[in-house]
Amino acid sequence: MHVNPLVSHTEFPPVTEAANWIADRVFPDDLPLINVSQAVPGYDPSSEVLQHISEVIHVPDVSKYGHVLGLPELREAYADYLATSTQRIDASNIAITAGCNQAFHVAMTALLEPGDEVLLPAPWYFNHKMSLDMLGIKTTPLPCPADSQLVPDAAVAASLVNAKTKAIVLITPNNPTGKEYPAATINAFYELCKRRGIALILDETYRDFRADTSTPVHQVFDDPDWSKTAIHLYSFSKSYALAGYRVGAITASVDFLIEVTKVLDCVSICAPLVSQKAALFALHHAQDWRQQQCTTMHRRAAAFSDALKNNNHGYQITAMGAYFAYLEHPFDLPARRVARFLSDNANLLALPGEMFGPNQEKHLRVAFANVSHKTMPEIGRRLAVFRPDNHHI
Repeated sequence: MHVNPLVSHTEFPPVTEAANWIADRVFPDDLPLINVSQAVPGYDPSSEVLQHISEVIHVPDVSKYGHVLGLPELREAYADYLATSTQRIDASNIAITAGCNQAFHVAMTALLEPGDEVLLPAPWYFNHKMSLDMLGIKTTPLPCPADSQLVPDAAVAASLVNAKTKAIVLITPNNPTGKEYPAATINAFYELCKRRGIALILDETYRDFRADTSTPVHQVFDDPDWSKTAIHLYSFSKSYALAGYRVGAITASVDFLIEVTKVLDCVSICAPLVSQKAALFALHHAQDWRQQQCTTMHRRAAAFSDALKNNNHGYQITAMGAYFAYLEHPFDLPARRVARFLSDNANLLALPGEMFGPNQEKHLRVAFANVSHKTMPEIGRRLAVFRPDNHHI
């Protein structure tokens, strides 16, 4: 059977590949698996949200199709959440999707055509690269060197933009590095895209886990003409622990969402209504809970940092923030071999840097969000005890 070469040439899903490393294994009680491969909240949704889900699931309407762009009341509530001190986002600028991965894929399908080019900061989120590959879009790596703390530079990006470049993608706080981009960096990229007539794709899946949520993330939405340049992406999965419910959002111009409607109608018709109801309830009733989880994540990050400081293992934190630590390993080996060694010997499952783009062979991504702060010392211990340079690999 013929298979679309754009799909067959796309890399295999990295999290699934890593999961296959431990498939069918049984882990001993004295060295249980620590899985830091996937960014997923290590806690349940709030009890109030769960109670609400248990109630709305019995409402007959939630088993039917909803509006393609989402429940009007959810679009309205989310627009209020995005509002700035100077600008109110209109609900007509919002589309609700089945998760942020779908938001990105749908937006790229509506925006780009085969042969177009996109700047993607490297290291990048692998699902973004996979979507672009499947669509026949060329990815131009935008280097984020360690001496810039893995923050991309708009001036460097400007030198890479050419006639085929149609968009620049930013994730902040970043996946895989956890790095929170300064507002000045985001604003500089916005001005670059506006000046060159290309789209800025701004993925803020982790915005609710920033170090300071009391100050503006950026000033993009303060510009009355933001929708001519920016396409904003968001996920309810991390903020409200609704990963399996699949709820995300696109914020863009009304005209662009007309095109998005066509794509959504062919892939999911609408995000699950039960999930949308859960997200709506969470926006109205789970803000204090969300802030508590933000505190929990920062506690985990601090515990992870302490765990590395307290062990002589040679690993260095290149960047860390919301959900992730990006580690430089000390071995003269590609990161994939280091990660596989840790999986096989230390029962510690992390992702190698090669999964996040070119020139990442010295790094591992640790998604510490799904393990307790009490587990962090054990991670540090295993990194110190289980070293590839003590084995023949």
